[in-house]
Amino acid sequence: MDHVKVGRLGPFPRVSKPVFLTSAILILAFIIFGALFNEQAEVVFNQAKAFVSLRFGWFFIVVVNLTLVMSIYMIFSRYGDIRLGHQNERPEYNLVSWIGMLFSAGIGIGLLYWGTAEPLYHFMAPPLGEAETVAAAKQAMNISFLHYGLHVWALYGMVALSLAYFHYRVGLPLAIRSTLYPILGKKIYGGWGHTVDTLAVFGTMFGVVTTLGLGVLQINSGLETLFGVPNNITVQIILIGFITMLAGLSLFMGLDKGIKRLSDTNIFFTVILLSFVIIFGPTQFIFNSFVENIGNYLHEIVPLGLWTESYSGEENWQSSWTIFYWAWWISWSPFVGVFVARISRGRTIREFILGVLLIPITILFLWFTAFGGSAVNMELMAAADPNLVSPGLIEAVKADTGSAIFKLMESYPLTEAVNLLIVVMIVLWFVTSSDSASFVIDMLTSGGDTNPPKIQRLFWAGAEGVIAAVLLAAGGLSALQAASIVSGFPFAIVIVVMMYSLLRGLSRDRLILYRNQQWFTTEESAEHNSANEFRDEDLLTGPPKIVDSND
Repeated sequence: MDHVKVGRLGPFPRVSKPVFLTSAILILAFIIFGALFNEQAEVVFNQAKAFVSLRFGWFFIVVVNLTLVMSIYMIFSRYGDIRLGHQNERPEYNLVSWIGMLFSAGIGIGLLYWGTAEPLYHFMAPPLGEAETVAAAKQAMNISFLHYGLHVWALYGMVALSLAYFHYRVGLPLAIRSTLYPILGKKIYGGWGHTVDTLAVFGTMFGVVTTLGLGVLQINSGLETLFGVPNNITVQIILIGFITMLAGLSLFMGLDKGIKRLSDTNIFFTVILLSFVIIFGPTQFIFNSFVENIGNYLHEIVPLGLWTESYSGEENWQSSWTIFYWAWWISWSPFVGVFVARISRGRTIREFILGVLLIPITILFLWFTAFGGSAVNMELMAAADPNLVSPGLIEAVKADTGSAIFKLMESYPLTEAVNLLIVVMIVLWFVTSSDSASFVIDMLTSGGDTNPPKIQRLFWAGAEGVIAAVLLAAGGLSALQAASIVSGFPFAIVIVVMMYSLLRGLSRDRLILYRNQQWFTTEESAEHNSANEFRDEDLLTGPPKIVDSND
């Protein structure tokens, strides 16, 4: 077996039947169980979350730290000059569009949901020390930076780099199975490959669904604030249906016309909102604390990154926060990895890793400082000065986490207009996340086809909406967290194997370059050693094909 077989399955014209059927059956069983046995589902979700997070939380921590170490090694290693494609190839997308799509795929709704609420939550209930103090404020920013910082983007970067390398450099399909070729060989086209891709589909589905669920909760909070719309499960399910239809429309427009344009629009609105908060907020404090927050984060990154609560006597805080985040990002990593690999052709490994690691976190850290840091500072100032009235941000977080950003905007001019912009941004993030994830899942279930049929994309977009509705009905935020943690665990194992496989592939790549005594610096050598001809008996046996079994 030396190829990936795809064929017609009912209304779906091009699918890898083992991956598609297994994924669809598992997801359908999950939907039926959650919809028909609502109370039992909530109990099962919580028990599964507790078991995985308490028993294997250390493993999640080890995996994300390994990806960061590996990323730093790649930057300074001899592999940094290897290009993802022909050695003289230029990037497919310009830097601005690349950053926009990278940022949209990698963070999305979570930024708006947690950007204000998370620092406030850690400030009022820190895992260590006394609450609502200066020390608690610094700790809150350190933890927020940890959860959205270097570890996250190193994780995304390693998965994306593995996919991009084996696809563009070696000529394998753009699928998770391809990253394990140096270890499994042709077995990736059989049961092992089907299993790995199915795990990626399952993880992607529930990682994205968690984000969609958070987005709907916050949209509902915004609509309640602006227009008095009831905040309940009925409204949330209606919102899921409406926005899933928007995602379907975007999917039919394709990567360049749909997803790329939405990503560019998201970045534009993000810059507008961030600039507004900096200009009309405590500007001097934001820039001062931004510099200090980065220093504190870098100083604490090793102890915080390896902290396991082993001496605290209980592990409830970390399982609800750090372990949840690591599992969430791991479950997102197949989706983000495939998507980022898809848009990164032509970049060198060093350029790729530096861009993925540094560009998004600079924007994220400034965002968390401007929104969350400013909110925490308001509460600190009100507590220190009896003449100041508390802005009520802590109470807002306690009542409804998603409402924190809308409450913060009450301290700014043009409150209603800005809150409406925030709701629009959440909808756009929602649509971008949904259509990007549907595109990626369809690629995985069609054997790595980079342009899968649109009808299949629509099917997966609808499935995401249905699962988000089921999880919200079966326990809200707690059920969403449970789904992320449980689905992320098996793929964490795959990531460890993937990094080892990447090192094997890169070492053989360098060996071939050394043998040929050239770096593909001319047009002729680039054509002669194109990605589809880049082979060696010590590396791979040659690029496989996606074969349509209908032919």
